[in-house]
Amino acid sequence: MKSRVMILKVKRHLLLTAAAAMTAVSAFSQDGAAGIEEANTQVRSYFEPGTNLMYAIGAVLGLVGAVKVFQKWNAGDQDTGKVAAAWFGSCIFLVVVATVLQSFFGL
Repeated sequence: MKSRVMILKVKRHLLLTAAAAMTAVSAFSQDGAAGIEEANTQVRSYFEPGTNLMYAIGAVLGLVGAVKVFQKWNAGDQDTGKVAAAWFGSCIFLVVVATVLQSFFGL
């Protein structure tokens, strides 16, 4: 008799625990469209700082490239023009990518 009462209590506790878990899950769930819109808002809010970061990286690369080209030029190396074009091209690429992405996404 005691074991039967104990089993009923355990079943009741399990049922209450399952009901509480389902309630918690349904309380934290949200509409799919609302979640996508929230993600869209967060990505758009990070885009401008990311663009500024790309501009800063481009500026640092430009300075490093200018120093490298100056060193090669002073040393009299023959491939100074190629090195200058490569560094300049990488800086231009970073700026163009940031600008194109910004216009592509309409920000």
